[in-house]
Amino acid sequence: MYKFPYYTEADEEKVLAFMKSNPFATIIGIGEQYPVASHIPLEVAIQPGGKIVLSGHLMKKTDHHLAFEKNENVLVIFSGPHTHVSASWYTNPTVGSTWDYMVVHAKGKIIFKDEQGTYEAVKNITDKYEGFDKPSSFDKLPKDYIDKMLKAIVGFYIEVESLENTFKLSQNRDKESKQNIIEALYKRGDDNSRAIAKEILSRLTD
Repeated sequence: MYKFPYYTEADEEKVLAFMKSNPFATIIGIGEQYPVASHIPLEVAIQPGGKIVLSGHLMKKTDHHLAFEKNENVLVIFSGPHTHVSASWYTNPTVGSTWDYMVVHAKGKIIFKDEQGTYEAVKNITDKYEGFDKPSSFDKLPKDYIDKMLKAIVGFYIEVESLENTFKLSQNRDKESKQNIIEALYKRGDDNSRAIAKEILSRLTD
């Protein structure tokens, strides 16, 4: 990660809000020969005392599950919008172009749950995204289907021990360059460009 102070968001509430709005995260662990990774939607919760806990579920006996069982130390990456920024938009364009992006790295220990904990993990995330009034709502699923599913997956939680972020949003550019970047990104029009433009604009000061 770029660790320049001006690329680091100091407001933890904004960092947590970013994680919650980008819940489809990548969990990376140490495998036998290569690192292993899994892409999983996570719940982000704050416990009393400020402890951050991530929770979800994954399929049993996969390479990442087996690796996580052997080594509980994991890195979780929350990725957000990103886009190319052309140096032609700067007041001094004779420098290299770059890429603006937002990302959070959470390090901690993964702890697997028992069957009841797995049941609750699946129910919680299903309720969150499916609600309670659809045929696919958790409480409307057949019991034999749920029982079969629970044999194939395992719930987990991760106690976050360290949290780092890089919100690289052209903070090192002068105000005129930032305004040029915002205008150009909005004009480009794709979702990532608009999202980055909005973030730069929200941080634009006189």
